[in-house]
Amino acid sequence: MSSEAVDEPGQAVAAAGGSWQDGVRGALDGLMYGARSALSPRVLQGAAVEIGWLTTHLAMYPLGLVSGSGSRTERLNLTGLTPAQRGLLVHDVRAAGTPILLAHGIIDNHTVFALMRRQLLRRGFSSIHTFSYSPLTLDVRRTAERMGDEIERICEESGSDQIHLVGHSLGGLIARYYIQRLGGHERVHTCVTLGTPHEGTVAARLLPWPLVKQVRPDSDLMAELAEPAPDCRTRFVAFYSDVDQLIVPQRRARIRHPDLLASNVRVRGVGHLSLPFHGEVVHQITGMLAQLDEQNDENTVA
Repeated sequence: MSSEAVDEPGQAVAAAGGSWQDGVRGALDGLMYGARSALSPRVLQGAAVEIGWLTTHLAMYPLGLVSGSGSRTERLNLTGLTPAQRGLLVHDVRAAGTPILLAHGIIDNHTVFALMRRQLLRRGFSSIHTFSYSPLTLDVRRTAERMGDEIERICEESGSDQIHLVGHSLGGLIARYYIQRLGGHERVHTCVTLGTPHEGTVAARLLPWPLVKQVRPDSDLMAELAEPAPDCRTRFVAFYSDVDQLIVPQRRARIRHPDLLASNVRVRGVGHLSLPFHGEVVHQITGMLAQLDEQNDENTVA
């Protein structure tokens, strides 16, 4: 037997050990990163706001388990509309009638979009829907396929050939996969993401859950999303927070892909769970969806 054959088992063990050590090292790096920034004034202020919104959201969460998706579609006319609603419908009937699909994050439901839905309706959008999935979901790809089926149903019922997507956290990643890898760019005009780990998050190394493994920086899913997408013309807008402790480091919630039309908006002092409730974030989203143009820049929300 050759010496190379004798060394193979040892090499395999060493490789396995190295892989395990790399995983532990990555998790420790994530913890150290969070610890270094946890006591900064901006983080403490964001944490206080986060706790307030979390308390409110926990009170609303059970309603999402019993009230269904809360989809709402209305006929386009001026009866009973406020001046703001009339303005959007009169000046851009296409924008007002384009359906909007809201996708929540993991271990959440459609109640996280309560404020956003209300503001979208006040602005004059007439077709708002929510996409829900179980916290026991194991695969982003399969969930994205189901999202595609839901979008086809909405477009058929509404008569619209396009739709907008708004996704919080993992919901944004599901939306992006559908657009970029499943041909969804032909249906989706604008995709807005809130605190979505577009480049993975080191914090995901702390949990061995199959779905969480997919949002690690070195996962197969992240590698697939980094592949070329030359035909994708969907407008992406990614909101990311400077105090988001679930996306480590926070810049990984930005979209940086040479083929995607992406704007990245930095939000200051707002925690991960608070992003869908933040007044200025919601205001910016309603404004973006009311204008069916393309942008490609980076902004900051104070």
